[in-house]
Amino acid sequence: MRLLNTKTFEVKEFLTDSDIPPFAILSHTWEKDEVTFQDIQNLRKAKKKAGWSKIKNACNYVQQYKYDWIWIDTCCIDKSSSAELSEALNSMYQYYGDGRVCIAYLSDVSWEKGIEELKKSRWFKRGWTLQELIAPRYMIFLDKNWNKIGTRYSMRKVVSEVTSIPVDIFEEPGMIDGYSIAQKMSWAASRETTRPEDMAYCLMGLFGVNMPPIYGEGGPKAFMRLQQEIIKYSEDRSIFA
Repeated sequence: MRLLNTKTFEVKEFLTDSDIPPFAILSHTWEKDEVTFQDIQNLRKAKKKAGWSKIKNACNYVQQYKYDWIWIDTCCIDKSSSAELSEALNSMYQYYGDGRVCIAYLSDVSWEKGIEELKKSRWFKRGWTLQELIAPRYMIFLDKNWNKIGTRYSMRKVVSEVTSIPVDIFEEPGMIDGYSIAQKMSWAASRETTRPEDMAYCLMGLFGVNMPPIYGEGGPKAFMRLQQEIIKYSEDRSIFA
């Protein structure tokens, strides 16, 4: 995987798990003009993009926890390589699980306006943020001004109310094996993705399966392939519910 140095903004590739240093990880919703892997190679170019402030602020925030490295999907994946993109999509749940701290940046929330504003955040409606909410060992919610809202644990009852995910999952991170396939599918029911196929791909980690992404196959075919992979490894027939 590639990580971004929080001080120099250099992207470095780590080829083996033993080489990967402790790292933080960012969860966010994509905006216009995000900084890509190609952009980050030229900092002068990257700093001219609207998404640079998110990169810079995320790095600054995790430095207070002494993290020199952070994973940010916009600039740590070379999306021009289909092989690398496939590997990243299949590994993303693990990335979020391996990160020491996940900061969830809610760009449409001002914490001064209270809990109701938080509940309406689009972060809770995106497909990819479902696994980003469940997989991390420790998560901090930040508002649009990078002010701390709270941790996933301290906000667990509110988050459970908004997402319909049982509160005990946020009390014991990673303990989702006791829930049926149908229950896990229901957590994604009200979420959406920009690409229709991603609604299936974003669930691979949640079910512990892998498959190559094929953009252009359409949402129904992608979801059918996901179901076929799940059935290979599970006898839980609630998938047909």
